[in-house]
Amino acid sequence: METTLLFAPLVGALICGFGWKIIGERPAQMVATALLFLSAALSWVTFLTFDGPTEHIQILRFIESGSLSTDWSIRLDRLTAIMLIVVTSVSSLVHLYSFGYMAHDENFGENESYRPRFFAYLSFFTFAMLMLVTSDNLVQMFFGWEGVGVASYLLIGFYFKKPSANAAAIKAFVVNRVGDFGFALGIFALFYLTDSIRFDDVFAAAPQLAEQTVGFLWTEWNAANLIAFLLFIGAMGKSAQLFLHTWLPDAMEGPTPVSALIHAATMVTAGVFLVCRMSPLMEFAPEAMTFVTVIGATTAFFAATVGLVQTDIKRVIAYSTCSQLGYMFVAAGVGMYSAAMFHLFTHAFFKAMLFLGAGSVIHAMHHEQDMTNYGGLRKKIPYTFAAMMIGTLAITGVGIPLTHIGFAGFLSKDAIIESAWGGGSMYGFWLLVVAAAMTSFYSWRLIFLTFYGTPRGNKHTHEHAHESPMTMLIPLGVLALGAVFSGMLWYGSFFGHTDEIAEFYDIPLAQEAGHGDTHVDGASTDHGEGDHGAADGEHHAAFGGNPGDGGLYFGVDNHVLEAAHAAPKWVKVSPFIAMLGGFLMAMWFYIWNPTLPARLAENQKPLYLFLKNKWYFDEIYNVVFVGPAKALGRFLWKRGDGNVIDGTLNGVAMGIVPFFTRLAGKAQSGYIFTYVFAMVIGIAVLVTWMTMSGGAN
Repeated sequence: METTLLFAPLVGALICGFGWKIIGERPAQMVATALLFLSAALSWVTFLTFDGPTEHIQILRFIESGSLSTDWSIRLDRLTAIMLIVVTSVSSLVHLYSFGYMAHDENFGENESYRPRFFAYLSFFTFAMLMLVTSDNLVQMFFGWEGVGVASYLLIGFYFKKPSANAAAIKAFVVNRVGDFGFALGIFALFYLTDSIRFDDVFAAAPQLAEQTVGFLWTEWNAANLIAFLLFIGAMGKSAQLFLHTWLPDAMEGPTPVSALIHAATMVTAGVFLVCRMSPLMEFAPEAMTFVTVIGATTAFFAATVGLVQTDIKRVIAYSTCSQLGYMFVAAGVGMYSAAMFHLFTHAFFKAMLFLGAGSVIHAMHHEQDMTNYGGLRKKIPYTFAAMMIGTLAITGVGIPLTHIGFAGFLSKDAIIESAWGGGSMYGFWLLVVAAAMTSFYSWRLIFLTFYGTPRGNKHTHEHAHESPMTMLIPLGVLALGAVFSGMLWYGSFFGHTDEIAEFYDIPLAQEAGHGDTHVDGASTDHGEGDHGAADGEHHAAFGGNPGDGGLYFGVDNHVLEAAHAAPKWVKVSPFIAMLGGFLMAMWFYIWNPTLPARLAENQKPLYLFLKNKWYFDEIYNVVFVGPAKALGRFLWKRGDGNVIDGTLNGVAMGIVPFFTRLAGKAQSGYIFTYVFAMVIGIAVLVTWMTMSGGAN
């Protein structure tokens, strides 16, 4: 079953890519979509029925070189099962959605067969992502990692006739290569120190790595910290964290289904998955994890500030994705990996729905993406409006405070903010709370500008706005169920009692205390109202086992879960207050006083331009990296290639060779006595040499 769900998308990609000329365009698309739904169904069966230790399912021998022995095999544990349903569920719905969205594309002519190619790319991307999340070793993961990069390059640049799409694809590819170089160095370091890249071997060696030092860049480093840092560099690129984030908003040049697939639930979460998968190593690298926390919190804040002023509907959601990924890394950075996976899980549903909902709006408005040209669309496209409202309620964190009743984002995002507090990162806690307020503001700003107020922009476009076909609306409805219920259904498994999480991830328990205990490894259990942690007199447990024993690993000194559950009530309520503040601010700006945003932008023009231009990261990178690289390239082209290489070849061909040719030509006199004289001289030289050398060879 696991092998079938892994290779079904690859079969679909091959049929759409090469077999559509035989069976036709639409049948090829239908086969690829059916295979994705088969993969999704098997993934859900795996997720719901998996209950036991980690399984290793060998597919074939992969690489044999010296002491490097690598299988292509499936590592099936709870972490894999979560990623399987995230990847295949979103991908299958995106395939179905694409039937309607890509039916007529103005970027291609009537006679161009672009749809099979698009579905082939989607299916290949899904296969590469599945290869990544099911990997049992780092080499296999790296192949999937790079396969995802190739697929994203093809999908982002799908509109290859547009220069902006080509530039965005190249930018995504180059920026990700920077991160991937760090990832590759981390893999090399692990193989150098452990003589293996199998996860089981690496995890078992993690305690020893924490006690080793290794030389790197003329400095001695703690091995565990260095390797964790290098692996996170790879995660920064793939998950668009600060400094390596610049490719993400530009990637919106691809078709909207691509945005939902790549930038909502799958590729950009690969970095979070990597950090959680390597939790047995990360637990022994506290300095590296502090760096992860700081980068994650700063990214969440940075992306939220930029999202406040964007007018392209897809770019607003793209920066929202960047911000939410920062939340996940904060949770992982403080050691609450299950909370990071919780938000990854719920975020997949509501963010994919927001992207697909945005695509439905763009489809209705004849590919207009500027929100300032929208307005009053809720009656024109009521189903899309309902889906976008549900997605907004989920991402902003609407729920009943101090309970476990609310939309998906309410439970998972609050779990991360409580974990930041419990993990002792006040920097992370406060930046995430501020980012929550900004998230609420720009999310409701999107709703108000798009669906409320009076129509703006092209009058003809508004008059002909229409609801999307059912192939686009059904995926929105399915994702809406996840955005509403996924948090409440799986809260206990991701962020409940220690023993609930341990059972879900198959983590051994270190100890079990009887009734009446009030401490777990020194952590207070003074819980607030509605807290899901263990109260006085209840069953207590602590995580145990060796690195790699379960889907995740929590070290013996990791008490973040207990501390998070024991957080004061004001900590637990702060995200809700931030959400409410952002909502009221958006109401003030775009419903009660719509002239205020323009006046504020004019009064605070430097700040507005700073945010509008995304903190000038692109401009700074152009000056620091792109400009010098181009100058060096021009120098090597003009001076190196033009003057040295071409000059040398041309000089030899046009100067030296003709000179010797003319010189040799003078020896051709045409007189026999000249040639005889040359032969006599040659014989004399030969006899002299033979005499001097004694005839030796």
